[in-house]
Amino acid sequence: MRIMSSHRVTLRDMKDPHIRRTTADEGSLAEALTDLLLDCVEGGASVSFMSPLSRNKALDFWRNALASAARGERILLIAEDADGDVLGTVQLILAVPENQPHRADVAKMLVLRSARRSGLGAALMRAAEDEARNSGKTLLVLDTATGSDAERLYARLGWQRCGTIPGYALWPHGGLCGTTIFYRQLGD
Repeated sequence: MRIMSSHRVTLRDMKDPHIRRTTADEGSLAEALTDLLLDCVEGGASVSFMSPLSRNKALDFWRNALASAARGERILLIAEDADGDVLGTVQLILAVPENQPHRADVAKMLVLRSARRSGLGAALMRAAEDEARNSGKTLLVLDTATGSDAERLYARLGWQRCGTIPGYALWPHGGLCGTTIFYRQLGD
């Protein structure tokens, strides 16, 4: 398993991409997810990490996320092509307070920079919504950097914007960015 090279790809170029759920490291999955996270942070994505992000710190994050998935605390979806190249990922955080068993948080939706604008982000979000429904969830919540491509994607997919918090976090290369909160009620 490896991360796809940095050349621009289209959905057609991705060799039949598919999205699957994982609960274990499966050999080199944590390494491939680390490469994906490093690519996104280096590209300026505001996903909780500052640049430069060390490989060890990113790898620790993915090992912890995979262990959390193995414990059933989160659903971890992986988008990859037929060759096993990791193209993107998204998580559903299921470990919520006991008075909120109907909801999950969407987190760390990452798409390789060279695979963006191909429809893969939308496919990952639809898969996350399906997994949430299958897990009995009726409400999803997420936040994203205000003004980002991700914000536009969520709005286009029908997510409801709640509002914006200015100066919420730092961009990976410095400077404050706002965050926009979204929710989605899931029907049958």
